Amino acid sequence: MNTGPKPPQGRPLATSHAAIETAAFALFAERGFEDTTVEDIADAVGVGRRTLFRYFSSKNDILWGQFDSNLEHLGRSLREPPRDVSVFDAVHRAIVAFNRLDPDAIPQHRQRMSLILRTPALQAHSVLRYEQWRGVIADYAAERYGVDRDSLLPRTIGHVSLALALTAYEQWLETDDTSLEDLLNAGASTLRGYVDATVSP
Repeated sequence: MNTGPKPPQGRPLATSHAAIETAAFALFAERGFEDTTVEDIADAVGVGRRTLFRYFSSKNDILWGQFDSNLEHLGRSLREPPRDVSVFDAVHRAIVAFNRLDPDAIPQHRQRMSLILRTPALQAHSVLRYEQWRGVIADYAAERYGVDRDSLLPRTIGHVSLALALTAYEQWLETDDTSLEDLLNAGASTLRGYVDATVSP
């Protein structure tokens, strides 16, 4: 006779970020983002609302995945190149690394970015995330140039970097024949050419 503790009844006590994201994206594809509720996602995963909120603070945040930890990784990547690498190149390398995907992750990431960029209800939330992302870039630029992170140059670098990344994503979502990394590289090359032409005599 088994005299060990009885297995827990009802819903499991824990899940994972990945399991919640997988269930959520399946529902978003089937019903649409706005017609999918937190309760729907929790039921699909087999957990309660309270458990789901331990992993993501809102339905909107599920779309962004583990964004905060990814930003920490971006900050570390920015500081990996030696100091003789230009700020432009260091930022570009870090952005490419930040957005590099395993082949198996590409379909879900396309869905993720399509929803983030094209769902009106998400735009206010996205502004907050974009601000965080720009802040990481601005912090690094300020550190390199020895200026305050709220001064014009670091803020400009943050905004321009975000614009390049979003433009690459918009193009990537419209085509299947060019990789995201190639588009990020092309955007950086175009900007570098524009700046060089602008400042040349």
